Amino acid sequence: MSYVVLARKYRPRNFTEMVGQEHVVQALSNALTTQRLHHAYLFTGTRGVGKTTVSRILAKSLNCLGADGQGGITAEPCGVCQACTDIDAGRFVDYTELDAASNRGVDEVQALLEQAVYKPVQGRFKVFMIDEVHMLTGHAFNAMLKTLEEPPEYLKFVLATTDPQKVPVTVLSRCLQFNLRPMAPETVLQHLAQVLQAESVPAETLALRLISRAARGSMRDALSLTDQAIAFGGGQLQEATVRQMLGAVDRSYVLRLIDGLARGDGAAVVDTIDSLRLNGLNAASTLEEMTGLLQRMAVLQAVPERLALQESDDPDTPEIVRLAHALPADETQLLYSLCLHGRAELGLAPDEYAALTMVLLRLLAFKPSQTATGAAAEKKTLKSGAEAPVAVPQPVAAPTPRPVAPVVRPVAVAAAPVAPAPVAPLAAATVQAPPAARPVPAAPATKTLPAAEPAHFEDDGPPWVEEPDDAPLDEGVQTSRRVVEVPVRDPGPSPRLDRLRDPGEAVPMREPVLSAEGDFWFDAIQQLAKAETITALVRELGLQSQLVARDADQWLLRVERESLNQGNTRERLSAALKTLGHEIRLVVEIGPVEDSAALRLAAEAARRQREAEQIIRDDPFVQTMMRDFGGKIVPGTLKATGA
Repeated sequence: MSYVVLARKYRPRNFTEMVGQEHVVQALSNALTTQRLHHAYLFTGTRGVGKTTVSRILAKSLNCLGADGQGGITAEPCGVCQACTDIDAGRFVDYTELDAASNRGVDEVQALLEQAVYKPVQGRFKVFMIDEVHMLTGHAFNAMLKTLEEPPEYLKFVLATTDPQKVPVTVLSRCLQFNLRPMAPETVLQHLAQVLQAESVPAETLALRLISRAARGSMRDALSLTDQAIAFGGGQLQEATVRQMLGAVDRSYVLRLIDGLARGDGAAVVDTIDSLRLNGLNAASTLEEMTGLLQRMAVLQAVPERLALQESDDPDTPEIVRLAHALPADETQLLYSLCLHGRAELGLAPDEYAALTMVLLRLLAFKPSQTATGAAAEKKTLKSGAEAPVAVPQPVAAPTPRPVAPVVRPVAVAAAPVAPAPVAPLAAATVQAPPAARPVPAAPATKTLPAAEPAHFEDDGPPWVEEPDDAPLDEGVQTSRRVVEVPVRDPGPSPRLDRLRDPGEAVPMREPVLSAEGDFWFDAIQQLAKAETITALVRELGLQSQLVARDADQWLLRVERESLNQGNTRERLSAALKTLGHEIRLVVEIGPVEDSAALRLAAEAARRQREAEQIIRDDPFVQTMMRDFGGKIVPGTLKATGA
């Protein structure tokens, strides 16, 4: 006699043998007991959870004659009458199974429905079971709708599918739907233990746990893997052989990885991954095993009383508990997310072990605890504007003389406070902090910074009072401080100032401070952009940067974002400038930008927008509509077009 695989040999023959689907068993058993039977049932769920099995048990329950031949509809089919044995053998004439994956057309469905007009030949009910019903065509579904809605009293429909979303709602509304859930690994483990005990096959619990997890909720897959493991292990199931068969990673490697990450030991993590490579262990299995352990650690961290419910026969439980206390909860959650999403990155990298290394080292690069500590330390070093001295930027190498002569202007820089000078009492006894001063370009290294003592404050704003922290602030008393003259180079007036700024117009927040150097840089970048000589990041660097100084062979640019200061981007922009006849090298510094091509374009667009809005507001027809009919211009609905 040929060998019968475990999945077929131990297929449930009645509802009591079914495991993991108690909600479906209870509903069908009660319906059969009370004989409140629907004419159509739809069973949904993933592969190997019992959809076909429960349909056969339902067919036997409807047609069972009992051991004495006098039985009726029952929730406990006898399994020995002719109807039960014929249904189990697949030769019961009144039970028809149609595979919709290979018989999906309207002709096959019509041939099946033609049998509906005939009464059962042998049993009490005719049962039409259509497997993978979602594979039917639209015409096939339409052909069965009427019969499915009002079948003869002796006809029952049983539909099964793994993808209920593809079943038309017109079919769903005519059926009682039962969702068969994927089985928990513990349920699969218990059933496998019973099967192997009946087969007299010795098995280790850890080996069965590996198979139950690899089955992913499918009992049929679990029994098929058990068959394979028995053959692979020579008639017995051991953890080492099952792990080798499945390609699963030894948990000791995973525990070492998590321990290294908890201690912040990157070398230990890299060494462990090298060991995985040498032993040929799968990187995806490593991440999968890590997610399982991290999930148990997260549960222990969030619900410590669950420790008593941990798997008592798992020898790694004490180590998992130790790691749950060693790794902070936020890092556990982050590492779980990295491992879960990192499996998708393994296929994108040329080397899956290199991708595994990057996924795990990402936790060390973005440790939440370190980030929080660093942020707190940074906050402690920050001071208010009145306490922190204004740092003078370091000078850049002195460029060659330019056509525009530099002009020295005094700029106030905070220094050590001096004795307060008597001044007239203030009208209000309030002192306001000054607005943050915008940094200015550095003076040449050869210049000196002469100190000057101002006689009084300007009248156009509140005074800036600076005193020692322990000195009381007297009401109505104004103090002075030392100011230092810093030479600042005047870039000279721009002939485009009148074009971009109307007289008497309010200055926008980010209006460019136009200069002659900015005019030159704007023309160069616009010319390169229109010719598409620069694109992407190179174009963005040109638009967002400010030309600070020009030498014979070196230009100094300033940008606000560090991400634009890339070596290859600078080189490509230098190469583009060569097409305009400028054989130079670009040097980029990070700082505030006051005159860039992007700011100029934004200011020009804002000016054209204001002009367009003013034209609409001055239009006589618009004014009439607003005056006579209460109309209004909705902000944001007007858009300037054209140059």
